Amino acid sequence: MTSMRERAGRLRDHWYVAARSDEVTTKKPLGSVILEQPLVLFRTSKGRVVVLEDRCAHRNAKLSEGDVWGDRLGCPYHGWTYDCEGRLVNVPSEGPRSLPVLECSVPRFHVLERYGLVWVWMGHGAPDKEPFVMPHFDAEGRGDEEGWGGYWMTTDFANGVTNLVENFMDVPHTVFVHKGWFRRTANKKIKTKVERTKDSVLVTYDQPSDSIGFTGRILNPSGAPMVHTDKFYMPNVTRVDYDFGGERGFVITSTCTPRGPFDTRVYTRISYQLGRWNRLARHLLPPYTREVIRQDVVIMRNQGDNLQRYGGTPRFLSTAADVLHEHIESLRDHATRGDDAPEPRVDVIEMWI
Repeated sequence: MTSMRERAGRLRDHWYVAARSDEVTTKKPLGSVILEQPLVLFRTSKGRVVVLEDRCAHRNAKLSEGDVWGDRLGCPYHGWTYDCEGRLVNVPSEGPRSLPVLECSVPRFHVLERYGLVWVWMGHGAPDKEPFVMPHFDAEGRGDEEGWGGYWMTTDFANGVTNLVENFMDVPHTVFVHKGWFRRTANKKIKTKVERTKDSVLVTYDQPSDSIGFTGRILNPSGAPMVHTDKFYMPNVTRVDYDFGGERGFVITSTCTPRGPFDTRVYTRISYQLGRWNRLARHLLPPYTREVIRQDVVIMRNQGDNLQRYGGTPRFLSTAADVLHEHIESLRDHATRGDDAPEPRVDVIEMWI
């Protein structure tokens, strides 16, 4: 049976997050899975992150349960040892020879470390693009942009990437799934612009009087008009912006790592610009955002379980409020088949919340 990586078409030709940087150390290897491809990560003495296939060439044991010896990775079963390029460099049962009799290696993957994340190129060739540019980091991608604060959240969801990115951008669900936490029923009609490009879906809401649960207390004490935009970038990133008068803002950026068809790890960056409240926000916002994401975990498990119960193939019906969903699905479906992206288009819709 072919893996997700082989079935993914052009979706595999992208950078995906394998881990947070602080999870990869010189002491023990770390296992990760992307597109059903098992990976092992470790850090060398000079700080370089190495990513190999998580399978010893000898008897297929998991290298992620082995040991890091200097800048080499040792298998837990018979001690076969690999260097940073994945080459076999020692077989203990052969004695203290300089080189093993067999010449073999395990596959090595291209890796980049940026924005506090470890990115792995899942395509078969050399990388031809950069990882997604996370907003409000400095130019080197190592710290927050001046005036901004932020933190990472890592969450496992029992659903697929397409359904998750749609959920992260979906406004109508917030009055039900996040009732009392994020938004209340307003009985208002919202004019919405939805633009599909060759590799993104960009949504702008014409509702300057809108608000989210905690804006009055922390984000927007002056009551400035709010500009809300939702953006999806191929193949797996969403960015949700709330701007308050240009001087304060709150941004939720999520990059999804597909481990299996209904198993996705999401790395969410919460960025905020709150002036003198920045330090306090670092302590006040995490409990709130954790609860909102927990609510999404529950509803995404509900949907994922039922999709699998009915065979795994979606049978969706759509209204005007689902145009952004249809555009996301079209981009990802075309890439999975290896087709060219659908033609760009712009829709102006109305929805009630």
